[in-house]
Amino acid sequence: MSYVVDFTEVSTVGLESSPVADALAGLRANEARYFKNKYDHVFTTSPASEARETVDWVHEVLASERDIVIASPPLEATEFVVDGHRWAYVFYDSGLSINVLYALEAGGKRAVGFKLSDGMDVPDELSGFKFARQKSKLAGTIRGSYFVIKGEH
Repeated sequence: MSYVVDFTEVSTVGLESSPVADALAGLRANEARYFKNKYDHVFTTSPASEARETVDWVHEVLASERDIVIASPPLEATEFVVDGHRWAYVFYDSGLSINVLYALEAGGKRAVGFKLSDGMDVPDELSGFKFARQKSKLAGTIRGSYFVIKGEH
């Protein structure tokens, strides 16, 4: 069952099993606010079990680009196209959020972003990345990193 993410009343719906559920819900709400304000897009997630194709695509990009396998189980995912870009998000039990930005036209921006919820440790599989900090009213302190996608996916 899909969930329209509300960024005015932050809810842990779908994320309850995470040890950092409140911070992860804030992170998810932060993303929802960004897409609503920038693109007038309503950010809607589905349980990972119902969004298998999205989760598999994100995992394929991670594995083929950087040999990364995420240890934490995925909880929710979403995929949509706005402004000529395919976006995919996966939210994990550990508090990790991964997004893939993939321009539909050749030569456009293509990258993978990682965001760590407030209170979670850097997962071992991402220990080689440097994380910058940003403050969010919805999510507290978010630590983020990214890499540029070189291949076709």
